[in-house]
Amino acid sequence: MFARMVECQAQNGRSEEMNTKLVDEIVPILKRQPGFVDFLVLADKRFPERLVCISLWESRETADQFHRQHYRRLVGMLEPLLDSAPTLETFAVNASTAHDVSITQAA
Repeated sequence: MFARMVECQAQNGRSEEMNTKLVDEIVPILKRQPGFVDFLVLADKRFPERLVCISLWESRETADQFHRQHYRRLVGMLEPLLDSAPTLETFAVNASTAHDVSITQAA
């Protein structure tokens, strides 16, 4: 399994609007992508404009395919609400209880 972590900084006072757009518009697009597994939106209570989005994918290849085909368009959908450009990091998932991944499976 593979993870993509995107950190977003919403404009002041627009974090709820961005969260709604993520759930109502971005998630349906993600769900249609080959290899998509799950999506999490993490909110920082101390800094409410900061959102961290983690998408889980069956493989690096399916995540890379999504990135090439859709990432720029999805960032464009969020752009009016963003204070700055989002940052992207990628990770191999070594373990997940929710998705029944163990270290031996991830290797």
